[in-house]
Amino acid sequence: MIFSDILALIVVYIYVAIIFVVSELVLKTRPEVSRKFLHIMVGNMIFAMPFFSDPWVMVWFLTLPITIALFFLTEYSPVKIKNSVTESGHALGLFFYAGIWTLLIAIFAMIAPADDPKYYIWIVALAIVPMVYGDGFAALIGQKFGRVKYTIFGGTKSLEGSLTMFVITTVMSVFVWMVFTSIGCAMPEFNIVNIIMISAVATVCEALSYGGIDNLSVPGVTAILYFLVTIL
Repeated sequence: MIFSDILALIVVYIYVAIIFVVSELVLKTRPEVSRKFLHIMVGNMIFAMPFFSDPWVMVWFLTLPITIALFFLTEYSPVKIKNSVTESGHALGLFFYAGIWTLLIAIFAMIAPADDPKYYIWIVALAIVPMVYGDGFAALIGQKFGRVKYTIFGGTKSLEGSLTMFVITTVMSVFVWMVFTSIGCAMPEFNIVNIIMISAVATVCEALSYGGIDNLSVPGVTAILYFLVTIL
């Protein structure tokens, strides 16, 4: 681990700590807003990923420790912690949220070329986009403005929320693609059709999921699709 990795870790940990404090203390009178605020703002960590020299630094010193810590806040923890479910939302959903980051970074680091372990880091970032921004804003818009409701597998969503997810996912995917390209990440040729199609599939996947499981299913499906259409 080199100095730039240490600096990046310090910056990210300080950022996450500030977001948790703001979410817990300042927004605790509005738990749903607090949860989505945390959901979206922590997701901004995708912009820090290219600055790590090796994806495994993120796994061992960032996402995996956070995932383990969040597991001990769930009802399945062997160690019961008083008031473990925070104001920011469902602890199991947060556990899945951090866990999929860890899993995706590890998988794509393992299959990357030996001389460039960051080769697929852009896929991880784009896979996280619908979970962070799409689902985050969909919940906020859907709860406030959602009028057309539908229920699938026991989960009730709104058409307005789903449309928001599709639009936000598409827009933010384009933005992330451009940012990663501008800072020198090796990216495939930009293809807006692929982004639109994958954003649509991610939206359907979210509609078919309920509870915290969408924090696993949506990024997982999105990562597979980007790998298939851009690499294979």
